[in-house]
This record gives sequence, C-alpha cells and structure tokens, in this order.
Amino acid sequence: MKNLNVDKQEAQFLDETISYWEKEGLIDQEKAAGLRSSYEVKQFDWRRLAQYSFWIALACGLIAVASLVINDAIINLLQSLYNTPDVLISAIAAGIAVWMYYYGQRQKRKYPERLFSNEATLFSGVLFTAISIAFLGKALDNGSGHFSTLFLLSVFIYGILAWKFQSKLIWAFALISLGSWFGTETGYQTNWSNYFLGLNYPLRFVVFGAVLTAVGLILEKLKKLEGFNTLTYIMGLFYFFISIWILSIFGNLGTIEDWLKTSQISLVYWGILSSGAALLVMLYGLKQKDEIAREFGITFLLINIYTRYFEYMWDRTDKAIFFGILAVSFWLIGRKAEKIWNVK
Repeated sequence: MKNLNVDKQEAQFLDETISYWEKEGLIDQEKAAGLRSSYEVKQFDWRRLAQYSFWIALACGLIAVASLVINDAIINLLQSLYNTPDVLISAIAAGIAVWMYYYGQRQKRKYPERLFSNEATLFSGVLFTAISIAFLGKALDNGSGHFSTLFLLSVFIYGILAWKFQSKLIWAFALISLGSWFGTETGYQTNWSNYFLGLNYPLRFVVFGAVLTAVGLILEKLKKLEGFNTLTYIMGLFYFFISIWILSIFGNLGTIEDWLKTSQISLVYWGILSSGAALLVMLYGLKQKDEIAREFGITFLLINIYTRYFEYMWDRTDKAIFFGILAVSFWLIGRKAEKIWNVK
C-alpha cells in the first residue's frame, strides 16, 4: 500500500492523535506503529508552488501588457489602429474569450489534475470577456452615460459561463459585476450625487452585502446552486463587512471635504455599530457552528478595535507607548491563538 503524503503540520497532528490513542489504550503499540508508518511528510509543497506560480504568471502577463502599451512602437501602432471600429475590437476579444473557455474546458476534461493552469486559462477568458463587453458598450454608447447596463450584462454572461463550466472563479466575477452594477446604477439614478435614498456609497453597500449574505444563507439551506452558494455567502459577508468598516471611519458623509470638517468622536456611533455587527456575526457563527461567520466576525471585530485605537489614540499617545501597547496586544492575541491551535 502506498503511503499517504501529508504536510508537516498534518503529520504533527496525526502523530499527536496516535500518541493520545495509544496512551489512552484505544490502540495497542503495534497498531500505533502501523498507523505511523502509513503516512510520510511531503518534502515540498508543490501544490502551493503551482498556485503561486500561476498567480505570478498572470500578474507578470498583465505587467507585460502594460509595458507594451507604454512602449513608443506599440503606442504608434495603437494610434494607427485608432479608427478600428469598436464593434470589431469587441468581436475579436469575444472570439479570443470563446477560444479560452473552449480550450480551458477541454484541458479540464483531459487533465483534471491541472487545477491551477485550467483556472488561469478561464481567468484569461474572463478578462477578454470584460474587454469585449467594454468595447461593445463603447460602440453602442448614445451619450446617456448609463454604462451600468454593461455591468448588468456582465452579471448574466459570467453567471451563465460559471454554471456552464462549474467555475467558482467566474461566479466570483459575476458577483463582483453585480456589486459594480448596483453601485453605478444607484449613482446614475441620482445623477451621480452623493446620496441615494439618503445613503452614501458605503451605507448602500452595507445593505447590498446584507441582502447578498441572506441570499447565500437561503441557497445553502435549500441546497441550491451547489458549489456556488457558499461563495455567494462569503462574498455577501465580504461586501457587508468592508462597507460597514469604511462606514465606521467616514460615517454617512457624502464627500471627503465634509469628513475633514467632522470630528471623529462625532462618528463614534458608526464604530459601535460596526463592532456590534461583527460581534453578533461572531456569536452567530459560534452558536450555529458556522466557521465562515465566526472567522469574519472575529477578524472584523479585531479590525474595528484597532481602527478605533488608531483613530483616537494616534495623536494623544507618545509613539513609544502607542506601539508598545500594540506589541503587547498582538503578543497576547498570538498566545491565545496558539493555545486554540494546540487544542485543535
């Protein structure tokens, strides 16, 4: 029988578990030795290297494209193609995107173990889809400035593609496009004023994130959109907590100028609201054994505490004392996290 390859931390956990079973008399010494010999520590985490390599490859590809764009020769070429119809550029980008999706899906069926390279190919298709939609919108633009419809179109396109290819990556882009549509549509409806129904942008997205989180929870309970429901739930919480954290800093103010004229202490109730929301989500996660809610709640509760600390103590505390308190607090958090990790 081939030995199981595990990470160093997994091997440590298995060693401690087997030792505990042996000490408690649940298994004998011979059985314990047999279990220990059934696995071995990986010499190198090739999976993580593959993941990071593809991320770096995509980033370098984007940098290469950006470098080409600022190259004089490329700029001259682009200038010569200035009169190329936007519809044609859209069609070419769409054709490349279709090929990327086809090639990525074929590779996925042929080489399912190439997880990251297949996802990278699909990601390239997503980028060319965005380019195609952007130039299509430019071609159809009638000067109304109602470009939020392009984001709505992206939602449907990415949603269908995600369902077709069963890709969580594309589904994430569908949800990002949905958020982009919500933001731009509410802006368009108010002629790009600072408020929509009395809500500034962060407060609008608090509502949007709460609704998306509720949809994700409902889908999970109904077992609908299997594979996408959890991602919807996570994206909803992400929208909600990022927005309410920004709200805790700027409040329901419309401009930076208004914020600069307002004392932070007058916005303290937004900080209390943000911390309270994080605490409630954390308690919900603990009660329902919902790890996602628990981790979001704990993370943003800490973020809120340290944000308030920087807001109210930065100008009032000697810097040596300020960073000394930070050092001690992080050390205590680290010790507590270490104890919890050891228990697990």
